[in-house]
Amino acid sequence: MSNKSSYLFILFAVLIAFVVFSSEKEYFSLLREPMKLSLPKGFPTPAYNFQKNKLNAKVFNLGRQLFYDPILSADGSISCGSCHQQIAAFAHIDHALSHGIYGKIGKRNVPALQNLIWNTSYMWDGGVNNLEVQPINPITNPIEMNESLAHVVQKLNASVKYKTLFFKAYNDSLINSERLLKALAQFTGLLISADAKYDRVMAKADTFTTQEQQGFQLYKVKCANCHPAPLFTDNSMRNNGLPIDTALHDDGRATITHQSGDKNKFRVPSLRNCEMTYPYMHDGRFRKLKEVIAHYNNQSKMERNYDRSINKIGTLTAEEQQALVLFLKTLTDKTFLYDRRFADPNNQ
Repeated sequence: MSNKSSYLFILFAVLIAFVVFSSEKEYFSLLREPMKLSLPKGFPTPAYNFQKNKLNAKVFNLGRQLFYDPILSADGSISCGSCHQQIAAFAHIDHALSHGIYGKIGKRNVPALQNLIWNTSYMWDGGVNNLEVQPINPITNPIEMNESLAHVVQKLNASVKYKTLFFKAYNDSLINSERLLKALAQFTGLLISADAKYDRVMAKADTFTTQEQQGFQLYKVKCANCHPAPLFTDNSMRNNGLPIDTALHDDGRATITHQSGDKNKFRVPSLRNCEMTYPYMHDGRFRKLKEVIAHYNNQSKMERNYDRSINKIGTLTAEEQQALVLFLKTLTDKTFLYDRRFADPNNQ
């Protein structure tokens, strides 16, 4: 290679490196210090506010590493990210029911992880009420990760990688369950979705099509009671009339409260990114939005103790059902679904 060719090659390589570095620095601006929680306009005050878990870029990055690391499971085969896939708003599009270690199958669909700091409860049955302790459930569940916090901490302490990451995050070498859970809370707590077409329309930066507008009007009249904007969930526990799956024997909220009135009540999920969070319902029985709407469109076939607010939906024509589906698709937030800050760091 001539001196001129070598010079041009080196110059080109330096230019590419500069462009990549510059774009990375700009893209990861959320992770610059000091980190501040920037709430989307119009969103309510979060239930979880990071006051006792001060936001820090290095803690966030530690949480991201932990989220995607199968070290949290007993056999090293399952990570949080195995079931919570970013392209599905951190739900699971491959299976109707959750899959755990040793190929074990759970009895509930994997819920989406988005806008979690506004949740007042977690899990389909509302059995957890704090973002920081939520990971304990899947980590210790024998069907999911089948681990103990004590053993996870032991494995992390034996890892040179994690001793380094914890030191960077907390300025000392202490690795314990509290720091593990706080780091995961920083990562999952910042999984904020608020840049769908709907949000741009509300900000007067975009417009609905005629059918989307029709669907929006239908949503406000028939769906907003349980799925109010901007979170598109009221965080309540309700019986939505699904006939009971006799193979799963899932009593929902009653599993926690042991109250007969809570039988078959499940947490109202957010409609945000619902185009991508299939299959639907707590048991993943529906794969298409039109199937979900068809269920609500026929109250006569619902389980007898269903929430009577569903009657507000009434009977929708085929045209109205299609318009409602088109509106729901305006809640898809591609910025969130492809945000590299939330992606598996091992694939970047």
